[in-house]
Amino acid sequence: MIQKLIRRIRETGVPVVVGLDPDMKFIPRQLMQDAAHALAGDACDPYAAEDELRVAAEAVWRFNREIIDGIADLVPAVKPQIAMYEQFGLPGMETFWRTVRYCQEKGLIVIGDVKRGDIGSTSAAYARAHLGRTVINGRGVRVFDEDFATVNPYLGSDGVKPFVDVCREYDKGIFVLVKTSNPSSGEFQDVKTADGRTVYELVAEKVREWGAEVMEDGYSNVGAVVGATYPEQGKILRRLMPNTFILVPGYGAQGGKAADLLPFFNEDGMGAIINSSRGIIAAYTNERYSKYGPERFAEAARQATKDMIDDLHGVGIGGGLS
Repeated sequence: MIQKLIRRIRETGVPVVVGLDPDMKFIPRQLMQDAAHALAGDACDPYAAEDELRVAAEAVWRFNREIIDGIADLVPAVKPQIAMYEQFGLPGMETFWRTVRYCQEKGLIVIGDVKRGDIGSTSAAYARAHLGRTVINGRGVRVFDEDFATVNPYLGSDGVKPFVDVCREYDKGIFVLVKTSNPSSGEFQDVKTADGRTVYELVAEKVREWGAEVMEDGYSNVGAVVGATYPEQGKILRRLMPNTFILVPGYGAQGGKAADLLPFFNEDGMGAIINSSRGIIAAYTNERYSKYGPERFAEAARQATKDMIDDLHGVGIGGGLS
């Protein structure tokens, strides 16, 4: 699967993933009205609690679809964050499922940002749900079926190995949380052991070990998540994981700058993919793109994507990949 992602990065000439993290404050009022109208014929009361969830989930689906249509030819991948769909209950999970399918129909690689981490049969069930197959009546049935999933390694190898096994069986990939972009990540991840190594370095070594089991032409199907907000740590981790693809959140809205991203890449210009979520899907709320207004939110997202690509090209990221 990692080679499929690399091919898409080469085809588009840019290592960018758009985070599909819809929040109600980003959903234009008109989409909510349209969704309520569309469901009205299905005995929907938009003021009943259950139906409010249905209306919201339908509006999110319509929002996602327009965003996807606006950026699908520009970038290789998208990253829907499952919590932003779970908040709408069962209708939201259906919207997550529909979003994954629609993105794949458009030729986009889908990274399911699910941050799963458990042990034994529970971890195996998570892996089947998001990457593998669930066996029913002797037949394997795909469920969400993303191309990659994010995994929390806090429980150790017991929590990660079931995902590695599924990656091997179904040609899928994972991104393991190593050094995350949030301000408090250092409370645990920067703690040093007796020999002076940090926890994030220990996790990186395990990522390299797990990744050796599922290599594809120089890169592994086991990747790492390292925040753009920590470029110095990025340098260290790039050296520790030379054959690991790095998913880099934190660009834009969280403060990561284009120039900070260079250490995450290898000399071949590969090895990392940069995420932007709110900076793209909520671009119409930014003064820079205010001319588009809520009625043209997808056009604003497309322009923000182009601006991000230009920003990365300006420091030598992408451009010459295609």
